[in-house]
Amino acid sequence: MKIKNGFELRDVCGENVIIAHGVENIDFTKVITLNESAAFIWKQVEGKDFTEEEVVKLLLDEYEVEESQAQADVKKLLASWQEAGLVE
Repeated sequence: MKIKNGFELRDVCGENVIIAHGVENIDFTKVITLNESAAFIWKQVEGKDFTEEEVVKLLLDEYEVEESQAQADVKKLLASWQEAGLVE
């Protein structure tokens, strides 16, 4: 999995917001914001190929969270990124 080209994480008025670059990525019907842990993950995997397991390990290394909770959270996060067209 990899974040598609044309998307960038920006801090907008204290919010972590995904900004689209290029006509093919622009969809003005929704704004994508990320919480602190999702923004952390984005920054760690941006520009790299990654797997769900690697993202779980990132969470476990950075936050005090049970592995089962990290797995559930990562599965949900990556599914939402796929649904929004952010990853390929």
